[in-house]
Amino acid sequence: MTTQTIVTRIVPDRAVVYLYWATTLMVVAELAVGGWWDVARIPLARDVVVTLGYPTYFLVILGVWKMLGALALVVPKFPLVKEWAYAGAFFVYTGAIASHLTTGYKLAEVPILTVMALVTAASWALRPEDRRTH
Repeated sequence: MTTQTIVTRIVPDRAVVYLYWATTLMVVAELAVGGWWDVARIPLARDVVVTLGYPTYFLVILGVWKMLGALALVVPKFPLVKEWAYAGAFFVYTGAIASHLTTGYKLAEVPILTVMALVTAASWALRPEDRRTH
């Protein structure tokens, strides 16, 4: 039994489509905006990354991949690329959670990051058949 089958038994089909797009657009927006901020090395992003112990060039690498991940999630087809984008987003959020918990820096961001990790997982679980690998 697939995740989609379980979800559609609980929620009507139309609601699943709306939930998929709502969660996906949240992830895409965060990846796109966050990626742009990372590449631009805005002070907010730079200060957090430096305080967590990462070099500033890490922002550019991370930002480019975030923006490519956002793009991958909205373009049609390429289900394998979408799988990688979901995995990358999940790694970004859970890695950020671990970094904040390890350093004790800005622990108030942990709940937000946790929600984003869960929203990413929800988007992945709700994706339509044509956006899945088989």
